[in-house]
Amino acid sequence: MIFKRLSPLNGTPRRARLVAVASGLVTAVALAAPSAIAAPAPEVKATATQLADASSAVLEADVAGTAWYTDASTGKIVVTIDSTVSKAELAEVKGALADSKAELTVNRTNGKFSPLIAGGEAITTGGSRCSLGFNVSVGGVAHALTAGHCTNISSSWSIGTRTGTSFPTNDYGIIRHSNPSAADGRVYLYNGTYRDITSAGNASVGQSVQRSGSTTGLRGGSVTGLNATVNYGASGIVYGMIQTNVCAEPGDSGGSLFSGNTALGLTSGGSGNCSSGGTTFYQPVTEALSVYGATVL
Repeated sequence: MIFKRLSPLNGTPRRARLVAVASGLVTAVALAAPSAIAAPAPEVKATATQLADASSAVLEADVAGTAWYTDASTGKIVVTIDSTVSKAELAEVKGALADSKAELTVNRTNGKFSPLIAGGEAITTGGSRCSLGFNVSVGGVAHALTAGHCTNISSSWSIGTRTGTSFPTNDYGIIRHSNPSAADGRVYLYNGTYRDITSAGNASVGQSVQRSGSTTGLRGGSVTGLNATVNYGASGIVYGMIQTNVCAEPGDSGGSLFSGNTALGLTSGGSGNCSSGGTTFYQPVTEALSVYGATVL
């Protein structure tokens, strides 16, 4: 055995030793206390400039099937990818953000991002079908707003003649009614009733919304992001979109997104369907109204 040599303290009475040890412990705790309650370093969020740089980096990666928006409140860039995006392509997106100061969140969604259009009826041209968004007045003359990827197809529609169109970059178009008396300022709810639309406004994250379209009727959900950029691949890239978890299918394009009596957007595109759900994007209606000098009926 190895024995430890007694220190001078060991030569003092046991009670005195205990007092000395206790006093030493109290002192040690007192000295340690300030560091134990020190406040953590404040979290550093990406600045607006850094978020803009992150958004540009994803755009330059140019991966079809990606959509993204930045969230200034959290300093994050939120990227949603459809089912066509491969692991290598996702790695490319992440690589583009390798030096970014923005925190990255990646969400996956079923299906493929694409402008929603199909053959059939509703507002039609040739063999293509879309949905009317909102009836509006331009200088007292009745017009209809719909998606620009729809109005790009033709100048002649079942309800009238195209007078403006913008896609890609934006996704809105306007048709002058050939029968102005048929223009109704309401939205059809697909249950035999209508919703009066009395104003137009901007969407907000978390807001409850509804969408009306000629393929899947009335559907509801909420806004999940704003100012989203969507890469539709060969169809083009659109900016400033409203992102939602409301389902949609081909033929719903151009249809109305609204909350209560307020017009919010025009259905642009998305992924998935109304059986499995999906992600959809909408052109803000306020921008289209401003460009065409229109007001809701």
